[in-house]
Amino acid sequence: MIPYGRQEITKEDIDEVEKVLRSDFLTQGPTVPRFEKSVANYCTASHAIAVNSATSALHIACLALNLGPGDLLWTSPNTFVASANCGRYCGADIDFVDIDPKTYNMSADALSEKLIQAEKSGKLPKILVVVHFAGQPCDMLAIHNLSKRYGFKIIEDASHAIGASYNKIKVGACTHSDITVFSFHPVKIITTAEGGMALTNDEDIADKIFRLRTHGITNDKTKMKQQSEEEIWNYQQIDLGFNYRMNDIQAALGLNQMKRLDQYVKRRHQIAKYYDTELKNLPLTTPWQSPTIYSSYHLYPILVKVSSDIKTQKQVYDELRKNDIEVNLHYTPVHRHPYYEKLGFRKNDFPIAEKFHQEVISIPMYAVLQDEHQEYVIKTLKKVMII
Repeated sequence: MIPYGRQEITKEDIDEVEKVLRSDFLTQGPTVPRFEKSVANYCTASHAIAVNSATSALHIACLALNLGPGDLLWTSPNTFVASANCGRYCGADIDFVDIDPKTYNMSADALSEKLIQAEKSGKLPKILVVVHFAGQPCDMLAIHNLSKRYGFKIIEDASHAIGASYNKIKVGACTHSDITVFSFHPVKIITTAEGGMALTNDEDIADKIFRLRTHGITNDKTKMKQQSEEEIWNYQQIDLGFNYRMNDIQAALGLNQMKRLDQYVKRRHQIAKYYDTELKNLPLTTPWQSPTIYSSYHLYPILVKVSSDIKTQKQVYDELRKNDIEVNLHYTPVHRHPYYEKLGFRKNDFPIAEKFHQEVISIPMYAVLQDEHQEYVIKTLKKVMII
């Protein structure tokens, strides 16, 4: 079976993990700060805080921006549920902004129109979670300008997009946002097995995220409440936080994988370019790339055109899987899940995202995809697309 995505683990990765396993610190040691510094330096961000998942990072990013009951968080319907759930964890209400039919990212035009109406009704969002779908960054300059006009905060859900750039600025630099979140799940660009990270240029936000990942505890004497000199206080809980830490074993893997990040993204571009060439004459749409961005190509989504002359999306999906190609579907629109339908969302609320869902198939895309496996995917696609 050829998977749609997978990790690469080298001998050097294993050796670095083994060093930690033989050290004094399996967790709360020096390797996590080293990994954080590596990612921050790569992205040119001031602060990076490693956590146990991107979902955890999104949650405490919302809390660090003071999201709570009565507030609104907007995001894209074309994403994993965590991009919206993070707001629900904080007691906030959720709404969505439809996607651009070319990039599959949140449409800046649709956002502008929705903000105009929201201002009139007094229901502006407190936080906007923008999602860099498949590794292609959103139109961050346009979205940032809207944030200045309407006063909302921006979290970049860059779970797909470490290694990507927007106008030659690395995703994660937070030039146009308050916080950026990365994922290190095994199918992402680099992995820590499970893990995530929040980046920011705001010291106060970084301090709060840092505390929230560790139970809300600090050992910074300047932030601790003064107690009797006769008592020993090595730390104090000053917020209600969580056990969201990344351990040093995971960080060792991530730190070593950072050495290959640019190599991985370059290879993904080679794979994408070959798909573009070989699939261009089939009745499907290959991913369009904006000239202002450099994608990390986490996914390679194709759209099966709806027509009576060709097979349906489901037929193509099923036949590829029968031929040992583990294609996937990214994503079922968040508002169509039963949990969100219970909150009042309905089919056709966001028609562009729903049309995309009815046509999209993610075909294999990962840095260690072998040439012969890619050739097999292409050959099989050409075969199954013919009625």
